[in-house]
Amino acid sequence: MTKFLLAVHVLAAILAVGPVAVAASMFPAAARRLPDRGATDRGTADQDAAEQGTQTGGVAALRVLHRICRVYAVAGLAVPVFGFATASSLGVLRDAWVIASILLTAAAAGVLTLAVLPRQGAVLARLAAGDSTPADAGGGVASLAMLTGVFNLLWAAVTVLMIVRPGSTTGV
Repeated sequence: MTKFLLAVHVLAAILAVGPVAVAASMFPAAARRLPDRGATDRGTADQDAAEQGTQTGGVAALRVLHRICRVYAVAGLAVPVFGFATASSLGVLRDAWVIASILLTAAAAGVLTLAVLPRQGAVLARLAAGDSTPADAGGGVASLAMLTGVFNLLWAAVTVLMIVRPGSTTGV
């Protein structure tokens, strides 16, 4: 049963956390690529129409990336659930590497739910409201990129702990 739980835990991590990490990382760059609708130096009507099409397509892409993050964040709840089940079945719930992994996972979940997803939503709301300022006005997208990097680094640390398992004596 332990090997089954471990397999489901690893698959859930790959299939749920991976898409969140990638989509969240793509969001700030996609937001920065949106044309500045408030630019004062306008071109021809054809250029304006092309820019509006780029803007519309860019916002749609941002919506898809945000939805991927939200949906897979919920699916990602399976990772700690099966992680706890695996650790319990191995009898390692009190090992330092498991406790550190739990704390890092909780921190990653907090960064995602309390910072990354709300900031993505704020960028989308500003664009949907027709705000003509650049997408990165006030450094909002820059701080979103930084927080996404923190989220990804936390998951990288958890992954290293899961592989190295410092002090572990299990053969799994």
